[in-house]
Amino acid sequence: MAYTPSSLTRLAGGSGLTLWHYSTEDTIADVNTAGYFTGEALNMMRLNDVIVAVTSTAGTPVVTMTYANASSGTAIDVVDGLTVTATDSD
Repeated sequence: MAYTPSSLTRLAGGSGLTLWHYSTEDTIADVNTAGYFTGEALNMMRLNDVIVAVTSTAGTPVVTMTYANASSGTAIDVVDGLTVTATDSD
């Protein structure tokens, strides 16, 4: 699928960094592909901004902490990130 600008929300900012939330039905593999964040994301995100990405794998939510590590001038690239895992034993 493709980046959806309305799904990117600024949560906080300070010390030159911004914390973002991004929610999508795309997989994290899609989101961390170079060229995914385009358009107005170029004017919003800066290098090293942190993103809490809530993606989906077969309908199951996946939460990943990632950050913007490069800009080509036409797109923002993010690192693969660290997936937050949790066990619900009840």
